[in-house]
Amino acid sequence: MPSEVAEAGLGPPLPARRWWQRASSFLFDSLQGRFVLAMLGGLALVQLAVNLVWYSQIEQRVRRQTELAAHHVAGGAIGAVRALRELPAAYRPLLIEQLRTMGGTRFLVFFNTAAVAVTPLAGQPMARMLEQQVVQELAALLPKGTPLRVVLASPVGLAVSPAGALLGDLPESWVEPSLITAERPAPFLVIQAETEPGQWLYLGSTLPDPYFLEQLEFFTWQRLTPQLLALGLAVGLTLIAVRAITRPLAGLGQAAARVGRRVAPKPLRVSGTQEVRQAIEAFNDMQERIRRYIGDRERLFASISHDLRTPITRLRLRSELLDDTAVQDEFHEDLDELDMMVKTALQIVKDTDIHENRAPLRIDLVLQKMVRDARMGGHKVELEGGPLTVFGKPLALKRAIGNLLDNAMFYGEGEQPVEVRMEAAEDGSVVLSVRDHGPGVPEAALARLGQPYTRLDHGAAMRKEGLGLGLSIVREIVADHGGTVRFRNHPEGGFEVRLALPAG
Repeated sequence: MPSEVAEAGLGPPLPARRWWQRASSFLFDSLQGRFVLAMLGGLALVQLAVNLVWYSQIEQRVRRQTELAAHHVAGGAIGAVRALRELPAAYRPLLIEQLRTMGGTRFLVFFNTAAVAVTPLAGQPMARMLEQQVVQELAALLPKGTPLRVVLASPVGLAVSPAGALLGDLPESWVEPSLITAERPAPFLVIQAETEPGQWLYLGSTLPDPYFLEQLEFFTWQRLTPQLLALGLAVGLTLIAVRAITRPLAGLGQAAARVGRRVAPKPLRVSGTQEVRQAIEAFNDMQERIRRYIGDRERLFASISHDLRTPITRLRLRSELLDDTAVQDEFHEDLDELDMMVKTALQIVKDTDIHENRAPLRIDLVLQKMVRDARMGGHKVELEGGPLTVFGKPLALKRAIGNLLDNAMFYGEGEQPVEVRMEAAEDGSVVLSVRDHGPGVPEAALARLGQPYTRLDHGAAMRKEGLGLGLSIVREIVADHGGTVRFRNHPEGGFEVRLALPAG
């Protein structure tokens, strides 16, 4: 099904979604992830600021180099133009041939009958500035109105004549003075000036620093690799350091989750930074105080029960000596109420703290027996779900589930049966739901359910002898097992209680 949804364009597959949720939870919810984000973001901002300052300085230096190169090339070009213009036309080819064979100039020189179309380097603002600088200096030294074309182009596929001859087709001896290498071709500055009508002088050469534009390449592997390695090293060291810091905090959180679940508390090992050690020491002190408080409370209630039962029994015997039957009945009623109060106090302390070992429990078999007993008693109960196992205290869980079934059958059973369902959740827990078809619970009273001595009006009207302890006992037992309890009014009517219990 998840693959079908993904193919239909309704979202990524479920495993991908879970991976993204885990990654988001680690980065934004965990202390380690937030430390990593802070370190990564801080280093990235610092490196970006350093790179911007560096780039600004490099740009200023390249701009100065460009201005000097433009002045140098323009001076050499104007000398070559003047020398060739002063020669008679018949001697010009001889001078050009001599320059090609014997050297003596850094320019590659041609005379063409028309200007050659040259494609400039794309996306290079500094190259355009260089071209403008050379044009301005040449225009100031050449006769006014001389047609000029200055282009910084790539030597690969560079045309040198209107007929289509390419720079790469020329003999190596011709282009050697221009410092062109096949392994690393440098940008080529082409200057074309119309010295006479129909005579275009073609001058081509590299710059004094032929690779000056490469200095402005911001994102290069040579520059990014050390920075990425530094970021990766910083993130790795941060993870190691934060893991060492948060390990005691994780133990503190687990111990805090066990407080109140009737688990025998054990002092945590004090480790970590000074602040973490102080927190662990404070937690150990708090845990010990809670343990002593619970022990004192249990002894107190046991003492009260023991001390009160004797006078209650004595008063009951004395009430039997009364001649007035009406007064005797009133005494019995008050003594029964007092006895019930004592039993209730003990029930709060002991019934939610059944001391037994935890073990795997086939919850489906427990529910089948309870449902079978309820049907034998004349109740309507339906059970759905397959074999499921939970891990906990068998007697305590049976008591909790029994309280839920009793409430549902007594307060909500009608024409339709009580519905009991069990299923495995995606997070690995086992979910039990008990739904009746009664009048439900007022929404304002849902928040009070599960608190001791909480009884609703319709429940009190149906059963006067209840004490409102059933759901509070359920909540205590489920919390002791690390589960959750949820009360709600079912959308289709009735009241529903959902328990989530750990499967292992």
